[in-house]
Parts: sequence; C-alpha cells; structure tokens
Amino acid sequence: MTRNEELGDFLRARRAALDPATLGIVDEQKRRVPGLRREELARLAGVSVDYYTRLEQGRPIEPSDAVLDAIAGALQLDRAERTYLQTVAVRPRPRTRSGRSGQLVRPGVFALIESLGDNPAYVLGRRTDVLAANRAARALLADFPAMPAKQRNAARWVLLDEAARSLWADDWETVVAELVGALRMDAARYPDDPKTAELVGELSIKSELFRKWWSKQKVVEFAHGTKHLHHPLVGDLTVESEVVTFPGDPDQALFVYLTKPGTPSAQALQLLTGWTGSRPA
Repeated sequence: MTRNEELGDFLRARRAALDPATLGIVDEQKRRVPGLRREELARLAGVSVDYYTRLEQGRPIEPSDAVLDAIAGALQLDRAERTYLQTVAVRPRPRTRSGRSGQLVRPGVFALIESLGDNPAYVLGRRTDVLAANRAARALLADFPAMPAKQRNAARWVLLDEAARSLWADDWETVVAELVGALRMDAARYPDDPKTAELVGELSIKSELFRKWWSKQKVVEFAHGTKHLHHPLVGDLTVESEVVTFPGDPDQALFVYLTKPGTPSAQALQLLTGWTGSRPA
C-alpha cells in the first residue's frame, strides 16, 4: 500500500486551524505552533496518540468509519470537510479514464438555462470547468463559450483575469476560496486526472493567492448565498445565487443568479442583457 499524504496534509492543516481556547484548553506558556497538539486531538477523538500520529504521517493504514467520525468531530469539520476526509482516507479511489475526460451537458439543460431570460445561469463541471452559460451570464460574467477551451474554467478565470477580479470587487477573495475549495474536492475524488494536475500546477505557478488557499486544505460544497458584483457597464449589483445539482451527474452543478423585482440590481441586469442582446452577432 502507498502512503496517504493527502490525508496527512489535511489532518495537520485542520488541527492547526483549531483554537485551543475555544475548546477549554488553557496553556500557562505560549505555544510554539498554532492549533492543537497531536496528543490533545487524539484525546478528543478517543484514539491513541501513536495511531493518530501515523495518520498524520500519511502511513498506509485505513481508518474505520467510526474512527473517521471521531476525528471529524474532534476537528469540528463541516459537512464538506467530512466528505473530503472520507474521500482521501478511503482507498482505492476512482481512477480517471482518458476516454471519459469529456464533459457533456444534456440538451435539456441548455434549453433550461436559455429559458431563464435575464437571470444569469451557467453550469460548472469537473475542475470548475464552465460547460454552459446563457446570454445573461455571458453578459454579466464573461463570454466563456468564446474563450479557448483551456480558459473555460471558473477558478482559472477568477484567479488570473483582472476583469474578473474587478467584477467581484470586495467578494473576490470569497469567490476564490469557494472555487479553490471545490477544485480540491474534485482533485480528491479523481486523484489521477491529468487535466486537474495540469490546472493545479498552472495556478500554483501563476497565483500567490491560489497557493495560499490550496495550502489551507479548505474544501467547500457550493451553496446558495448573496453575491455582490461591480460591472463596468452598469455598476453595482446584488444577486441571490442558487445552486442545483443533477441526480444523474453529481459532477455538474447549475448556478442561477436572481435579483429582486423592481430593485436597482434588477434594472441594471435588465439593461445589461438588453444592451448585449441588441448588439449584432
């Protein structure tokens, strides 16, 4: 069996992120490193220090579901982080076959997002690739279908495109964290995917912020929420983001941005989509 370095890296990062004081652990002397000590985490999880140490060292051992649940509780992991822990701790994990590297969006999904009119909608797939975007999304965010295939990736766009950074304004780092966390989850599910490795390598070279968030070992599941944007043509907009996953394809997610009727954001979005729709093709 091979070493499980991803599991060890994740456990160390999450342990370092814990605040001992919030867990009722008080030190008379200042700690040399942040977070809990290994023996403290092991005690909270109800496992031996030696066993937990071997997990952090990436030793080739397979913890039981009960042990993983106990460690997840001790680390105070959320649902996405628990899923990631289970994924990187279980072997063998699915191998990516080259014949399945393509991602297809069903015609019905294309029709659905186009039917949403002035509501921007797009589909993200593996590696945060942008697989489809309606006219409103292309007007608000970027014209992804017009980009070269390699550049049709949300994480790459947000991190490397200055227009994206300006568009997301104060929410930029939050959006970066979400996309990097989603990319990490995808990399755990498909550890042998060469396209994922290529993307992570490129972003590691070109983006200091990517390196920062990647090293934090944070993972996310996309969820609904409020987004704030600053568009160069129509100014500030506030949208509510809804995310829908497909039962038949868990690797694809539909994002829809909604505005409240009669608000300045709704009027700005209608103006933007009307203006772009009136331009010659």
